[in-house]
Amino acid sequence: MPRIDDLLETALKSLPAKPDDNANQSDKKRYSERVSEVVAQALAAELRHRGLKEARPAPPGALDSSGAERRMAGGLGAKKVDVTWATEEAGLLLAISVKSINFRDKKTGNFQKNLVNRRGDMLMEAVTLHRRFPYGVLAGFFFMDKGAENDNTARRKSTFLNANARLRLFTGRNDPAGRDEQFERFYLILLEASPTSLDLRAYEVGKPDEQVPLDKVITGLLTIVAERNPDFYELDDDGNLRSAV
Repeated sequence: MPRIDDLLETALKSLPAKPDDNANQSDKKRYSERVSEVVAQALAAELRHRGLKEARPAPPGALDSSGAERRMAGGLGAKKVDVTWATEEAGLLLAISVKSINFRDKKTGNFQKNLVNRRGDMLMEAVTLHRRFPYGVLAGFFFMDKGAENDNTARRKSTFLNANARLRLFTGRNDPAGRDEQFERFYLILLEASPTSLDLRAYEVGKPDEQVPLDKVITGLLTIVAERNPDFYELDDDGNLRSAV
């Protein structure tokens, strides 16, 4: 099993059982926050393994007394970012925004209700960071309960397919002069997690039929980082980032 899969499995299995869809809103909100927290910690750990030693969040004492997520100055004000790699010399080099939809709407029975709000949050984050760090590589990781794959009806597509349609304009920023609201890469990840089992499948936005390994996702992001900073970094044969010779 690739290391990132093992890290995410350990992290997500550490969560308590997911509250029922009819649970208190505060309990559901806290569960979703915990999903983002443990995913961010696992992703940052993978980045540190791959040579990005300053990647946050980190365990207390690994980088400083807290190791908490970083609050980055942006073009539209300061913004807390789930996963970051920044250096004193270059500023922000890589950031990953983690959001999730974990519960069905009580009225409709589908996962669509908060899709537009989550999209707005992530796009504002991209604009804020890209305006200050146009060479920064930004990735969006949007987790959805796997039920979003089959909550379609005779009148509407599934939330998963709708998300692909509504987000595909905001992925594929291949030029540092590109649109601020675009992410370099944007992924939808279907998730079912419990303390005893895990089902996790990742798809690049706009390609709902092509599952992509998360190990390949991370390598792809680091490839872009190396391409944008060729005087300082290069990718080795194992997909690790190292100082350019």
